[in-house]
Amino acid sequence: MAFYTTGLVITPRPGMTAMIRIGASAAPAIRRVRRVGPRLSWRATRLRDRLANRIEEAPRMRAAVKTADGTFTVEQVDSPELPGPDWARIRVRVAGVCGTDLRHWKVPDPAVTGRVMGHEVAGEVAEVGPGVSDLNPGDRVVVETVMGDGVCPWCRVRRYNICPHLYDVRTRTVSRAYAEFLVAPRAKLYRLPERISFEEAALVDTLSVCLHAQHLSGLSIGDRVAVLGAGPIGLGQLMLAKATGARVIISDVVASSRRMARELGADAVVDAANEDVVARVMEFTGGRGADVVFECVGGPAMPVTLPQATRAARRGAAVVVVGGFDEGDVEIALPWQDIQKSEIRILPSASFAVHELDPEQGMVVDLLASGMLDAQRLITHRFPLERINEAFETAADKSGTGAVFVAISV
Repeated sequence: MAFYTTGLVITPRPGMTAMIRIGASAAPAIRRVRRVGPRLSWRATRLRDRLANRIEEAPRMRAAVKTADGTFTVEQVDSPELPGPDWARIRVRVAGVCGTDLRHWKVPDPAVTGRVMGHEVAGEVAEVGPGVSDLNPGDRVVVETVMGDGVCPWCRVRRYNICPHLYDVRTRTVSRAYAEFLVAPRAKLYRLPERISFEEAALVDTLSVCLHAQHLSGLSIGDRVAVLGAGPIGLGQLMLAKATGARVIISDVVASSRRMARELGADAVVDAANEDVVARVMEFTGGRGADVVFECVGGPAMPVTLPQATRAARRGAAVVVVGGFDEGDVEIALPWQDIQKSEIRILPSASFAVHELDPEQGMVVDLLASGMLDAQRLITHRFPLERINEAFETAADKSGTGAVFVAISV
């Protein structure tokens, strides 16, 4: 098995023994080439043609590259090549700043140093491989960056969001949004209707995370729902729950986020910094507790918010953990006896994939096109790629800036 990287990887078909690898450290030399048959593969033919046309003149592009101190520098780097005939090159128009990206902000990490990051992305098709017949240059698309290895047991049943190689595969292929161009398989591209802007499309990833969590929850019409955290994920859960006919109470420590929650139709809003969240949820539900609780804060607040979520839930309820944990072991004291006696289900939710017959990202595109979700309201700040460090500073200081979703135009 071979993972696609920024360079070209050709693995032999049955009866072949050659391997050709081109990577950033190899340019422009071919490390090993041995002709083993009369016919070259598509990738080998493409490589031969590139070499014939002077590989050193490969196109360049602007990209924000992660530095050793955890910030970014905008540089000229090689534009990625199509790794296969069923891939397309995308001209990035808008990328978002996600909470996952913020975990690496100003944090020295050799694993991401020198890399291009970003996974909330929309743009235009710039080039397609010969195996792509239903997309053309100029088509507007959103890119799904949840991409597994395609061969593990979970990928084979379309649960690629829990692929054990997910992070490695996506960071080496499609999760490179902070650049002028990226490449992606045709299967990971969704055509955008004209009514959806590139900025709105950059939120499709976020809203797909929310839709996956709602699918796990079993939420029904008329349910009373508690959402802890009113960032992009929490506000997305609010919109989806309201669209399903639920009544929603939502909490946050940031005043601007609470104001936006009210504007988006929350039935009740809690100041988590100054009010008892559990008491307010009990008041909202007539003392019974919420039918579904979405924990959307995550990070270092989890030892506080996850116990709150379990105490705010009714007997037999679902507590869906949408907010991301910090890496490593996290100690959280939970009322386990009460949870067990009440048969409260704690459901971890990871990214998104396919629900029944349909990809969840495609479902979100349809919801946006129908007007059932208002992604535009979540966009509070906009920056060009050259100001990416300022964009990250703004997103990281949401209490001071009022940031919800920060969009980067490329």
